[in-house]
Amino acid sequence: MKENRMGTMPVGKLLVSMATPLIISNLVQALYNVVDSIFVSRITTDEIVLDRAGIPVSAGTDAISALGLAFPFQIVIIALAIGTSIGVSSLLSRSLGEKDQKTADQAAIHGLFLMLVSYLISLAVGIFFADDLIAGQGATGRQLEYGTTYLRIICCLSIALYFEIMLERLLQSTGRSHLSMISQMTGALVNCFMDPILIFGLFGAPKLGVAGAAYATVFGQTLGTMIGLYLNLKKNPDIHLSLKGFRPDLHIIGSIYSVGLPAIVMQSIGSVMNYAMNSILLGLNQSAVAVFTVYYKLQSFFFMPIFGLNSALVPIVAYNYGAKNPGRMREAHKKSLAAGFIMLFGGFLAFELIPGTLIRIFDTGDASLVTLGIPALRIIGVHFLIAWFCILTGAVFQALGNGVYSLVVSLLRQLIALLPAAFILGKIGGLPLVWWSFPIAELVSLATTLFYFRRINRLVIDKL
Repeated sequence: MKENRMGTMPVGKLLVSMATPLIISNLVQALYNVVDSIFVSRITTDEIVLDRAGIPVSAGTDAISALGLAFPFQIVIIALAIGTSIGVSSLLSRSLGEKDQKTADQAAIHGLFLMLVSYLISLAVGIFFADDLIAGQGATGRQLEYGTTYLRIICCLSIALYFEIMLERLLQSTGRSHLSMISQMTGALVNCFMDPILIFGLFGAPKLGVAGAAYATVFGQTLGTMIGLYLNLKKNPDIHLSLKGFRPDLHIIGSIYSVGLPAIVMQSIGSVMNYAMNSILLGLNQSAVAVFTVYYKLQSFFFMPIFGLNSALVPIVAYNYGAKNPGRMREAHKKSLAAGFIMLFGGFLAFELIPGTLIRIFDTGDASLVTLGIPALRIIGVHFLIAWFCILTGAVFQALGNGVYSLVVSLLRQLIALLPAAFILGKIGGLPLVWWSFPIAELVSLATTLFYFRRINRLVIDKL
């Protein structure tokens, strides 16, 4: 086999060439996540709804809250897709590094099979449990109505999301992240274009409100899937997708989920965190969930590039681990850390210096969103100064088949540290103190990441 560029190209150039398309496409992905909320924040109705304090709440604020209430379950769908694709990517890249073409091909086709199985689970959830899942967070009235509608559509039509993510990861795993960018960016841009048309009923389309945002998302994902399939079949010679003679292989599936299952659980932890935070916040202030949702949309502009860098780092480290080249592994990690710090330091400055400007992008007409949001962004923004190291070092854990390390770090950050801190601080000082739980949890994450990083260096990388 011809040597893949992940084993020959200068590391800095390789990281830039693989990460840049992913960063760009992830930024576009972040843009369409924000665009969804921007448009639904402008939904209006003649109905007057009062919160617990007797203050009117606009339909736009309730619509943003509804997206936030559906988000924990979207995280689970994304977790199944991304976690499985991480397992496939790790096995596929290591197999290419070891010149094992048969296993590389089997990893790819099993990845697509596992996406279909995952979709069937999501379909059942969307049909039977969407309303109960939204109501379980304490939602009532308009928030419950909007949230159930959005979640049911996203779950029942999630097959496009599953295949889009896997097909993009197959391109990334073979060093063709520039091609995965085409698929992801096209889907995201189409989503942005369709959002106002379906939400507000432009150009003769039906006015669907919150449902329009969900359908626009699915529309973009479907187009992204079609492009991703074409690029893998025609432009990716390192793998060969064929269903001829395919039978599920438990050994291959086990290898995929030895890395993928911890990643799925790790990603799903975010679902539990969001669900519990929504419940805590609804108990303090009805508009607080909208503030939390706005924060998540805004922070994606700074974290999605880091995740793009993370996605580029995993196959580079995995390939050179298979090729027994620890020098390239260490160099890739160090250079990614330098780039990651610059990215999140920019996010820290934005959250500290212009929080009001950022929040006013979501013009719901409710002054409470800005009043509550400015201090929230400034406090939460502190954890940007820590998160970059934990995210990128977690990529090394995944690439070396130690996804359980990342799982433990994520558990500590999002459940064991964050939620108890949020609950206690909420009882002590109400909503303003709750936001400090994020920096506290990130400090716990940093300490644990450093411990595991020293361990994996000593036991694995130093011995290559």
